[in-house]
Amino acid sequence: MSTRNGPVEIEVPRDRNGSFEPTIVPKRARRIGNLDDTILSLYSRGMTTRDIEAHLREVYGVQASRELISNVTEVVVDEIKAWQSRPLDEVYPILYVDGIRLRIKDNGVVTTKVAYLAVGVDVDGRKHALGCWIKDSEGTKFWQKVLADLRNRGVRDVLIVCCDGLTGLPDAAVAVFPDTVVQTCVVHVIRNAMRFVSYGDRKAVVKAMKDIYTAPTLEAAELGLAAFDKNFGVQYPGAVDVWRHAWPEFIPFLDYPPELRKIVYTTNAIESMNFQLRKITKNRGHFPDRDAAMKLLYLGLGGFKRS
Repeated sequence: MSTRNGPVEIEVPRDRNGSFEPTIVPKRARRIGNLDDTILSLYSRGMTTRDIEAHLREVYGVQASRELISNVTEVVVDEIKAWQSRPLDEVYPILYVDGIRLRIKDNGVVTTKVAYLAVGVDVDGRKHALGCWIKDSEGTKFWQKVLADLRNRGVRDVLIVCCDGLTGLPDAAVAVFPDTVVQTCVVHVIRNAMRFVSYGDRKAVVKAMKDIYTAPTLEAAELGLAAFDKNFGVQYPGAVDVWRHAWPEFIPFLDYPPELRKIVYTTNAIESMNFQLRKITKNRGHFPDRDAAMKLLYLGLGGFKRS
């Protein structure tokens, strides 16, 4: 019998009528003492099956094959299905959407896919991971499916969708939730613009852009953009183009009071989660399939703790 204190030998008495149901050591059990929970905990922290196998052998003296470890982690598959279909609140004032890239084997070929995470802020201000979807690329059809899935699970309205220029998401959001306002992440706009700026001019460019996103009104922001174009448009036309391209999804930001601007100014609320997911997925060269990737993402989001 494998336990957290090492292997233990037990003698099982005969039960002629088969009427006795053991409690401490269930019938046909080969692992007790929360050893399965230990495996899940290690797996959720990004350890590979090979690492877990070595850890159990060194710390607990337990011989657990990689196949056994994979079988243990399979218990979360049903939990994932239940989590992906669980009922949601009717209204979420803010919905953050962002993605991380993963390498997943598909039809024998390892390709890069994106796992998109949706985090909703409820009316009490608490964050909830609403779902995770793995897709080859972005597009309106894909986002309509994601948002329709949220609606079918009980969501009736989303006030603000905060994202980083995800292709097709604005159109899909308006189609599924007509009154929703799509707000681009201001921090991402600034970062994208700074890619075109040389190191020596960064301080001046950042100061000029600050006049745009801290403007009290739309008119003031337009004046700030015009000044930015006048001062840096010839030298850094790409930076100006970033702002003009993001302008339709940026300007709703200017209608918000300062308290709300702080919340939708950046997608850090979801990027903190993505940072943790990147930490636990970076040890994997690639995943054998989508189910394996989703299993680790679910555990990384706290599925093991919820169970």
